[in-house]
Amino acid sequence: MPRVAVYIDGLNLYYGLNAAGWQRFQWLDLWRLAENLLRPGQRLVSVGYFTARFLPRWDASRRHEHQDAYLQALETIPGLRIQYGYHQTGRVVCARCGEVKETFEEKMTDVNIAAALLNDAHRATFDTAILISGDNDLSGPVHLIRQEYPQRRIVVAFPPHRYGQKLDQAATACFHIGRSRFRRSQLPASVDKGNGHIIARPPEWS
Repeated sequence: MPRVAVYIDGLNLYYGLNAAGWQRFQWLDLWRLAENLLRPGQRLVSVGYFTARFLPRWDASRRHEHQDAYLQALETIPGLRIQYGYHQTGRVVCARCGEVKETFEEKMTDVNIAAALLNDAHRATFDTAILISGDNDLSGPVHLIRQEYPQRRIVVAFPPHRYGQKLDQAATACFHIGRSRFRRSQLPASVDKGNGHIIARPPEWS
């Protein structure tokens, strides 16, 4: 039975769902989502979630609180791997008025995904990899894997409102994840961490 490993670009998926107005689907059971992407006869062997934490100092919308609750809920899913990058600060100066604004940029997520894909391809842990992302920066490692390990298939599943032409061209195949798959892949409204602590779905995601 063909083995499938799934690699999820967390913030690319998050921003894609927001852009589509699908915040109510953010409370995703990522293992179930991965299973809902499989074809008949395939077997899911691993799911990796790659993200970076929002920090309160940049956040007036409470999204860091929502993310923290979600990450705690994800920790209850057996077999799910979570790997963190980070956000790097910077400054932008307005050329017209001289106002200085602090900015932040996600770092290491694409590198972590690329390293995991390449390592798993080399170790032959999958027959097909499904990459959930629209980040063209990942087209290089996808192309390399297909060149060096032609027996491995790399399928790109684009989040809503996300698309990368170079990624499309590098992959074996690609498709957009539709609304019904997200709807069928939700966590329970309340998640028990197993120690009596209950994690509730943020009301803004309902």
